[in-house]
Amino acid sequence: MRYPASEKLEIIRIFEQSHLPVRRTLAQIGIPPKTFYRWYDRYVEHGPEGLENRSSRPSKVWNRIPDPVREQIVDLALNEPNLSPRELAVRFTDTEKSFVSEASVYRLLKSYDLITSPAYVVVKAADEFREKTTRPNQMRLLGILRISCRAAGRPTLPISR
Repeated sequence: MRYPASEKLEIIRIFEQSHLPVRRTLAQIGIPPKTFYRWYDRYVEHGPEGLENRSSRPSKVWNRIPDPVREQIVDLALNEPNLSPRELAVRFTDTEKSFVSEASVYRLLKSYDLITSPAYVVVKAADEFREKTTRPNQMRLLGILRISCRAAGRPTLPISR
């Protein structure tokens, strides 16, 4: 439960005026000693203003790309519109000597609407395979042979037995 600053100050005053030991006073009030001493330290250091509730949210995100760097990346993307996010990240890292990931460049460019949709090639599936198989794992073998022929620069031939 969060206490307002006025209640925290009142609890500190009760503590200062009490003739009982600290733990017993806090036990009667129902405040954990660690919480009380945190309040008390802030009260001693900053006065009553130190007792105001503070946001637990960090004031700065530790891994956010600084605004000047963001602007440099966007400028680079505008000057080099034919480069992909990966190529922009590499170019930026090489020229500016500051690392930025491909994913960060992509998210940044997407937030500025600088990412174009890729041209999709729609391939319609056939009802059946062109090359019928007669044995298990034959389709995998055909795929491997076709890939290795293409890699070697040879024409792919239909395999039949």
